[in-house]
Amino acid sequence: MPKSVAEIREELTGPGQLFEMEELDLRGVPIRAWKNAPPTLRSVLDLSSLHGEKILIVYEDERISFDQHYRMASTFAHRLIDRYGVQKGDRVALAMRNFPEWMIAFWGATVAGAIIVPLNAWGTGAELAYGIRDSGAKVLVADEERAQRLRPYDDLDLSGIIVARNESPLAAGENSFNEVLGDVAADATPPDVELVPEDDATIFYTSGTTGFPKGALGTHRNICTNSMSLAYGFMAAAARKDADDTSAADALSGATEMATMLSVPLFHVTGCHAMMLSAVAFGTKLVIMYKWDPERALELIERERITQIGGVPAMVWQLLESPSFGKTDISSVKSIGYGGAPAPPELVRRIEELFPGRTPTNGWGMTETSSTASSNSGVDYVAKPDSCGPPLPVVDAKIVDENGVELPPGDTAGELWVRGPNVVKGYWNKPDATAETFTPDGWLKTGDIAKIDEDGFIYITDRAKDMIIRGGENVYCAEVEAALFEHPAITDCAVFGIPHDVLGEEVGAVALLRPGASADQGELQRHCRERLASFKVPVKIWFWEDELPRNPAGKIQKRDLRDQALALD
Repeated sequence: MPKSVAEIREELTGPGQLFEMEELDLRGVPIRAWKNAPPTLRSVLDLSSLHGEKILIVYEDERISFDQHYRMASTFAHRLIDRYGVQKGDRVALAMRNFPEWMIAFWGATVAGAIIVPLNAWGTGAELAYGIRDSGAKVLVADEERAQRLRPYDDLDLSGIIVARNESPLAAGENSFNEVLGDVAADATPPDVELVPEDDATIFYTSGTTGFPKGALGTHRNICTNSMSLAYGFMAAAARKDADDTSAADALSGATEMATMLSVPLFHVTGCHAMMLSAVAFGTKLVIMYKWDPERALELIERERITQIGGVPAMVWQLLESPSFGKTDISSVKSIGYGGAPAPPELVRRIEELFPGRTPTNGWGMTETSSTASSNSGVDYVAKPDSCGPPLPVVDAKIVDENGVELPPGDTAGELWVRGPNVVKGYWNKPDATAETFTPDGWLKTGDIAKIDEDGFIYITDRAKDMIIRGGENVYCAEVEAALFEHPAITDCAVFGIPHDVLGEEVGAVALLRPGASADQGELQRHCRERLASFKVPVKIWFWEDELPRNPAGKIQKRDLRDQALALD
């Protein structure tokens, strides 16, 4: 009979064990932390060099070993310091699709002591420029497409712009990534910059309820916690399955070959903290996809002998539905993990049917929790497929009512609050937003409505925030509404999620035009596309003739409005 979740936790976190915990005072808040977690990203990078000529990065036909990556990242760190004057605490913005240069720039900037600012590569020029201005970035590293989008914005006050993968002439003030990197010495090592766990490391922008993105300020401890948390989830699932199974420990130690397919953007915490970081930390080959394509993914699974696949549930659905699925050798796949959006229990059944013996892993987290905060896998996922699992051992979770009073376990839903070493410090230069979301005693108000059962398993039931999750991308309705209101024909509007079989939700809107004004769906979509990333643009806009329904407080009753709109189709 498998051991219980509590028994496994006690066994794995006991004194002297790899996942032993320690009590810390973090900015005046007592928390539990992984005692053996790497203290900084410099520690992770240094350890990665021990894997030598083992392959770390595969991109199309390019291959980069752990040793090459270590030396390239180290060299890039020196270039940032020597050529661009980057000092500890300076911000380096990164606007790029999934390329090897993304990783080299990320690791180079962080070991140089800079705070890396990964920007959403799907953003418009205006959205990218906002992140650069708001963070006060000193240097920008971008691919050619992103650099071109930013060229009209000549007030960004950057000391340097480094462009990767350029095929056309560069603009004034730009330098190619390859030229900046230059010769990479065989004995290259990172610069001598002192780093400690509480140093700032990352700023990841997340859409805001006010329409303006907020930069979640993460520390080295925040991101490094995630590497241990993922390893714990891996080991705990294996232990629940078979107490004598050593495959998980062998994989984490590098004794067995692992290969992860990176199918999600590196500019999100799932791609960065969960997938890239764990690959570098645990000696895993990372097969990078420039963009998601299920047919190409199946080719890579077979060619590169992929052992771990994941992303958001929509991607797994598309993989299983592909006409090439039955013709592909998938025997190398050992684990399937996803998160970022609710996963239907039917997906679990399909995975068990098509990947026998390889039960998937689901989890919950957000930008502010530095990716993973809870995990559900193995026999627990089979038993409770609609749960995102119990919180990780270093994470506290509770359900509270509208007054912040904790609710007992059971069927009573409330807002989910979490606390732990993975929770970011706050929002960059936004003290009011920080005070609104983070309590003085360390709790993060997640905005998710949830319940916790008697076994400690979390069930997300709704969202308190006015937000849509489209295939793992968060879309705040206020941001889209703000863009619509800029159109001169709009006098009122409401944005909400509409169901989609693969993506979970898509963006829908209702618009009320000013008397005498005219506009059609295509015009409003073009208007939004000029201001917002494409995934935020409404796919369907209904035009309303009457005033939009509101409650006594003046708030639009979006659920009723959505139901009325969908009933019209």
